[in-house]
Amino acid sequence: MKSAQASSNVAAKWIVFLILLMLPSLAWGQKNKGGGGGGGGSHASAPSHASAPSHPSGGGAKTTGGGAKTTGGGGAKTTTGGAKTTTGGGAKTTTGGAKTTTAGGAKTGAAAGGAKTTTGGGAKTTTAGGAKTTTAGGAKTGAAAGGAKTTTAGGAKTGAAAGGAKTTTAGGAKTGAAAGGAKTGAAGGAKTNTAGAKTGAAGGAKGGGASKTVTTKNGSTKTMNSSGKTTSVATKSGNKANFTSSGKVGTVHTKSGATINHGANGSRRVVSTRANGTRVVSTGRGRGYTQRNFSRGGRSFSSRTYYRGGHAYARAYGRGYWHGGYYNHYYPGRYWGGGYYGWAYGGWGPGIGWGWGWGGAPWYGYYGYYFNPYPVYAAPAFWITDYLISQNLQAAYAAAAVANANAAAGAGAAEGDAAAAAPADGGGGGQSAVVLTPEVKQAIADEVKAEIAAERDAAAAQASSAPAAAAPAAEAPQSAEATPAEVLPDALKPNNRTFIVADALNPQLPDGTECSLTQGDVLTRIDDTADGNNNVKVMVSGSQKGDCASGSQVAISLDDLQEMHNHFREQIDDGLEQLAKNQGKNGMPAAPAGSTASKPNPDGQATPDPNAAAELQQVDQEADQADKDVQVAQNDGVSN
Repeated sequence: MKSAQASSNVAAKWIVFLILLMLPSLAWGQKNKGGGGGGGGSHASAPSHASAPSHPSGGGAKTTGGGAKTTGGGGAKTTTGGAKTTTGGGAKTTTGGAKTTTAGGAKTGAAAGGAKTTTGGGAKTTTAGGAKTTTAGGAKTGAAAGGAKTTTAGGAKTGAAAGGAKTTTAGGAKTGAAAGGAKTGAAGGAKTNTAGAKTGAAGGAKGGGASKTVTTKNGSTKTMNSSGKTTSVATKSGNKANFTSSGKVGTVHTKSGATINHGANGSRRVVSTRANGTRVVSTGRGRGYTQRNFSRGGRSFSSRTYYRGGHAYARAYGRGYWHGGYYNHYYPGRYWGGGYYGWAYGGWGPGIGWGWGWGGAPWYGYYGYYFNPYPVYAAPAFWITDYLISQNLQAAYAAAAVANANAAAGAGAAEGDAAAAAPADGGGGGQSAVVLTPEVKQAIADEVKAEIAAERDAAAAQASSAPAAAAPAAEAPQSAEATPAEVLPDALKPNNRTFIVADALNPQLPDGTECSLTQGDVLTRIDDTADGNNNVKVMVSGSQKGDCASGSQVAISLDDLQEMHNHFREQIDDGLEQLAKNQGKNGMPAAPAGSTASKPNPDGQATPDPNAAAELQQVDQEADQADKDVQVAQNDGVSN
């Protein structure tokens, strides 16, 4: 009996002893329960070994036990289970099989799946499925499952998609973390070391789109966006090129101040202002114009000499003033009788069929995906619409053929060799679904009618006024005190919304690259005025293969939009002339008797520049040198 009682007392003492040993551990675990941020995740693993005593190190404590390694400082409280955690500045963290770094009072919840998270400065982060996220300065980040890696800073909001996506932010942050771990430095002094890549996030950086500039062996510099695409190249000699999203050269700014635009189809436009103030614009070898300013009757004009196919002709433009700069305003070279404008503005009853004779033309086959002529013409405006679209596409096709021939045979290739390098057939005409939809063509036809009416009114107004002085004279210098009255450019007038691209352009995209616009593409103006950089937002309503995507929105300079409008007016006048030649023939209704007789418009007359051909040739040669320089820089010093 005494023996049994003694045994019972011994057992009771052992139970009490074991309970006393367990109480501190239970109390400590309850106190640190619920590390926050995402509750409902997986549970922490149970420690496999008893905790070892901690040892102070550098103002904090270092504790190992249960397979976990923890460094705490500044009163940090940490619960780990098979985890590796560093906290600082009073942070409170609960992890389960995760690796987490927090600093500056940040609160972090790491979900199951071995998620790795670094936060700083009060940031809140949720990750899942092996995602890795670094934030600083209060940024909020949601990283989707699948190992996505994202770095943000300075309050940025980032969503990283699944599939191992990698993002580098601005402000000097570098991210190169591969699967299997990373080495990370985050704000607030926290550090986490694991095997693998190295990541550093700078405090205060703004997320998204950091670029990188490197110097090549030949002394040129290349700039790349966050996706690794080359956005620009600056050559050692002083030329600079911007690149399209497809990796081709878009805009080139030469050391002499010229601008070169490359179209996706190989076309090229060169704009140069010479020392004497002459503006020289080449739209292809042996094509383009020169422009000089002059005054007549106390008014300011621009004389433009076009040179195409070995022939030169001149047109005059008015000079308008708007928001500190000048623009060109189109004047018709001749006016028709009032009855002719009324006939061209009206309708043709049930409509007429018309044979254009394009069936065997290479350009028509190539642009079958883009353009279908109307099967029946209910009014002259629709006829002129197809006429001017065809003229733009023929010019674009010819420019591409010449560019391809020159690329194949060298810069000295003759235009006669262009047929051998013509663009591949686009599929033939007559397709049911084309890029230029009926709605887009209707918008063009509506503006054709509006311009016919405006020209009719201008012709009537001029007929009742005194004629202007006949001969151009040198432009008189304008006094510094005199500020011309501002006149709204035609390109910004409320009714002028639709524009047909006249020459190659390269608007910039959000990622720093460019896209191309080619002669014949159609734009719709969105903005009602220009921004601080004199640019106007437009939507691409119809584009050719390789150009800016239809439906995209880009910024175009007001000057370029005005040039498109002027070219549109010129082509309408050319269309009116073709109508006059064809009226009464091949089923086309006749115009009123005597109405097709035209007379010159004094405002539209100018004297041709005898040096136009030579100046265009010189500008082309300078552009060839600049393009070659950019090509060498693009190839890291290697010439093709």
